[in-house]
Amino acid sequence: MPALSTTEVPPRATPDLINGADTSRALDALFVNAPLRDYEQRPRVNDYTLPVLGMAYIATYAAQEGFNVGVLDAEAHGLGLAETIATINEAKPRWVGMNLLAPTYELSARIADGLDEDIRLMVGGHHAKAMPATVLADPRMKRLHALILGEGETRVAALLDDERRRAELPAVMWRDHRLGTNAIGLPQGKNVHQWTAPDIDALPFVNRAFLPQDPYRADDGRTEANIVGSRGCPYDCGFCGAAVSANPDIKIRTRSPEGIIAELERLHADHGVTAFRFVDDLFLGADRIIRDSMTAFTMHRIGERYVWDATGRINVLHRADDALLDTLAANGLREVALGIESGSDRVLRAMDKRITADMTASVARRLMARGINVKGYFILGYPGERRDDLDATVSHIHSLWTLSGRLPGTFRASVFEFRPYPGTPIWSRLVETGHDPGQMLAYGDVDLTEHGADEAMRGRDEFNFSVGIQFAETPLAEIREHLAALSREQHKRNKGGAVA
Repeated sequence: MPALSTTEVPPRATPDLINGADTSRALDALFVNAPLRDYEQRPRVNDYTLPVLGMAYIATYAAQEGFNVGVLDAEAHGLGLAETIATINEAKPRWVGMNLLAPTYELSARIADGLDEDIRLMVGGHHAKAMPATVLADPRMKRLHALILGEGETRVAALLDDERRRAELPAVMWRDHRLGTNAIGLPQGKNVHQWTAPDIDALPFVNRAFLPQDPYRADDGRTEANIVGSRGCPYDCGFCGAAVSANPDIKIRTRSPEGIIAELERLHADHGVTAFRFVDDLFLGADRIIRDSMTAFTMHRIGERYVWDATGRINVLHRADDALLDTLAANGLREVALGIESGSDRVLRAMDKRITADMTASVARRLMARGINVKGYFILGYPGERRDDLDATVSHIHSLWTLSGRLPGTFRASVFEFRPYPGTPIWSRLVETGHDPGQMLAYGDVDLTEHGADEAMRGRDEFNFSVGIQFAETPLAEIREHLAALSREQHKRNKGGAVA
């Protein structure tokens, strides 16, 4: 596909779009988060998108090492492709770094194709790790000098110091265009993990100057921020890119409770933050980690000053005793996000979730009884899902809504259409059963907002995309009808219009 003209849309002033950089001197690197779609074709209608914490970690570490770097979050700013390309080229960085994700890969490739010739490109992310050979062979990636597999902080800084160091950096790949082959760095010495799995307690706290929407003012008036407490996941959910079977190179690590608390205190001191959201899989995903963290939270009286949300594992919380759940509530736990996924035990087994619908109901009841809110994630249309499985999921959501009407805590459902991602366990099984990888990569956005007119769907518009393949027994049109109906009902409940 030809490069987009950089003159199609006049760029806004670079400082308005690039976060964290010193605009008075040359830019060593600009880390670019591609938009989820070309917003010149259909404007963005949601008001907030999750911050790119991983990219901000890389930028913060590079800045600590003395490099002048910035972040261009095209999704947060609602930019189209032409404006994104124009902003990058106007900034004239030595390097551009991009996180490649399957749903936005085509957009990222088109941005890469539009870069000025003297800009070097480095990439990472789930898609780069899942399909490195395909990325390296893409002619639109002709300026790609380094493909980094896994966590990038230390290796990005090394590349900014001297590109020639890529030959000694583990899991860094590039294309030798003269030979038509792919090359990979060969590390010197034995301590490879210093490059691929750095000590997360030794990393600097994320510099929020790199994030345009974090911290942010929430609807309740609190200032909120997102935070990471761990890296890696020991579970193997079939649909997830973080599944342990897809990431044998990842060393699972948790931050020390004292380090986490120190970041909470810093965010409060610097930005007035009093609400936090832990976005990693493990903060409430292992009993030992929960107990160690809660001991420290109690000692520092976190619950008296802050509230916080976290993701949780249903099987772990199901085994937790009442005393531990009481401690979580006393320490300020406001909401737990649970990967419930389905109301059908048959589908849950196919996903390798290691839970049942009854376990979900029990955990939700025990949390909400203590005034802890629950957010449940659900997937409709998983491969092999039958109509009775889908009906069980819809019924399960309604029963959890009803349950919440009798308890102090609330329940909200976040429902998604199944999408396959390369590198996940289910991707391999779908390919083995005859699905075309090219078709499964043909992500397209689905407008369930009626061009922004449907208020109930606006907040989740960035998540409405599909590959247009029916993987389950129920046709996609019906699945989307269920998705829209459940989302509208949840929106009504959020506004206080539901009858318990």
